[in-house]
Amino acid sequence: MFQSNEGHPGVPAVVLPRQGLNSLLTALTSAGYRVVGPTVRDGTIVLDDVESDADLPIGCGDEQEGGAYRLKKRDDERVFGFVVGPHSLKRYLFVPRRQLVSAGRGSDGRLTFEEHIDRPEKLAVLGVRPCDVAAALVQDLTFMGDHYPDPDYVRRRADTLIIAVNCSHPASTCFCTSMGTGPRCEGGFDLALTELYDANRHDFLIETGSDAGEAVLSSLDTHPAGEDDLAAAAEVTSVAREAVTKTLDTEGIRDLLLGNLDHPVWDDVAHRCLSCANCTMVCPTCFCSTVEEVTSLDGGHAERWQAWDSCFTIDHSYIHGGSVRKSTKSRYRQWMTHKLASWIDQFGTSGCVGCGRCITWCPVAIDITEETAKLRVDLSATTKKTA
Repeated sequence: MFQSNEGHPGVPAVVLPRQGLNSLLTALTSAGYRVVGPTVRDGTIVLDDVESDADLPIGCGDEQEGGAYRLKKRDDERVFGFVVGPHSLKRYLFVPRRQLVSAGRGSDGRLTFEEHIDRPEKLAVLGVRPCDVAAALVQDLTFMGDHYPDPDYVRRRADTLIIAVNCSHPASTCFCTSMGTGPRCEGGFDLALTELYDANRHDFLIETGSDAGEAVLSSLDTHPAGEDDLAAAAEVTSVAREAVTKTLDTEGIRDLLLGNLDHPVWDDVAHRCLSCANCTMVCPTCFCSTVEEVTSLDGGHAERWQAWDSCFTIDHSYIHGGSVRKSTKSRYRQWMTHKLASWIDQFGTSGCVGCGRCITWCPVAIDITEETAKLRVDLSATTKKTA
C-alpha cells in the first residue's frame, strides 16, 4: 500500500458512475476494511465510520477563513464539494492516545509488567485530500524514516488503505499550490477519485496507486476512462489550482526564519497568540506527544499512556530546573521555525503541506503565510535602506 501511482503506469483510469459509490463502500467492507470517511457532526465535517453514501456530506460545502469555519448548503449534489475539516489521517496513524505498558502488584507482592501492543484493524479512509496524503508521507519520515521506527505507527500504516479525492473547491485558507501538495494527488494513495459533475453527468474518475487499490477496484462495475473523461478530470483540478489565492513564498525560507530569531515579528505575534495549541492539534504533521502515568488508588495497578501534546504548552519543554520556552513568543517561534525551517534539516522536507487548518482554527486568525511575509517585507525594506 501507499506506493506512488507511478508504480502502476500500465493501469488505466476508470469511471465509476455516482450510483456505484455504494458498491465501492461494499467492496471495502467485504475486503475486511473498516471504512472511515467524511461526515457531518457538530457543525463540521469530520472523519467517522461510513456505512453507505447516505453518511457522506452530499450537497455540503464549507466556508473557511482566518478563525472561522462554517458549513453551507450547496446548490448541487456533489459528494465531495468541501475542503478539509479539523480531522486528518494523523488521528488514525498517530492516534491521540494509546496505552504503552501496564504494571501490577500480585498477592505475593511481586511486580509484573506487560507491554501493551495494539492490533489495529484494517482501515480504509475515504476522501483524503492531496494535502493530507502528502502529510502522511511527511509523517512516514518522522515515524519510519530512521533506525528507530515507531512500531505502532508502522502497524497502523501497513493496515490502512488511502482513497484520495482530488480537490475541486479550495478554501480561502488553502495554500497547497505553494507547497507542491495539491490540488491534485500525484502519489501516496491506493485509489484516487476525481468527482466529475455537470448538468449532464455525475461520475468519479478513479486512478490506481497500489496493488491493494487495484484489488478493490477490480470488483466494481466501471468502464475505462476516455479522453473526454481524462480532460474533464484535468479541468477540475486546473480550476481548483486557479482558485487558490493564498500563497507562501518558500524561496530560502529556512535561512529566512532561522536567521531572524530576534525579529520584532515574534513579539507582535506573541501579543495575539493564546497558546491554545489549536494549530498543532489540527495540523496533519505535528507529532509532539507526552507520556502519562495513571495509578490506581490502592497502588496495585499502574498504566503508562502516550498522548498528543503541543509545543505551545509550557510543560512540553520542561526539563530539570524548569521549562526552556517560558514565553508565548518563544513557543510560537519554535513551532513556526520548526514547521518551515528546521524540519527541513531533520527530514529533508517542509513540515507544512499548505492545508490551511492552522489559519482556520486559530481563534485569533494568526496566519502563518502572513507572518512569513512580514519577515520578507521588513528585511527587504531594510536592505533597500542600507543599499
